[in-house]
Amino acid sequence: QVQLVESGGGLVQAGGSLRLSCVASGSIFSINTMGWYRQAPGKQRELVAVITSGRGTNYADSVKGRFTISRDNAKNTVYLQMNSLKPEDTAVYYCNAEIVVLDSMRAYRYWGQGTQVTVSS
Repeated sequence: QVQLVESGGGLVQAGGSLRLSCVASGSIFSINTMGWYRQAPGKQRELVAVITSGRGTNYADSVKGRFTISRDNAKNTVYLQMNSLKPEDTAVYYCNAEIVVLDSMRAYRYWGQGTQVTVSS
C-alpha cells in the first residue's frame, strides 16, 4: 500500500505565504513525477505545478513567479512554497505522484486526501 499525506494548508491573508508538504509512504521502489493540483468550489481540478525525478518543473501560468515546487527524494517528499497568495488561490490542494511499487515494479498514480488553503482579502 502507498499513501500520500499532505500538510501545511490553512488560512492566510492576501499577500501572505504558505508551504505545503506531501510525504509518500509504503511499498515504494521509486517515485517519478510528483505534483500539486487544486480544486476550487464549483470548478474542475487543475494542475498547479509538477516536478520530475530529475527536478524539471512546470507551472500553471496563474502561479508562475509566485509558487515554487521542490522535492526531497531521500524523504519521498514534495513541497509547494506559495508566496504572494491571492484570494483566487483558495482551493483544496491535492498531492499527486507516479510511484513504482515494490511488489509489481509497476507505476501507478496516487492522490493525497487534500489540504484546504483559504486566502482572505
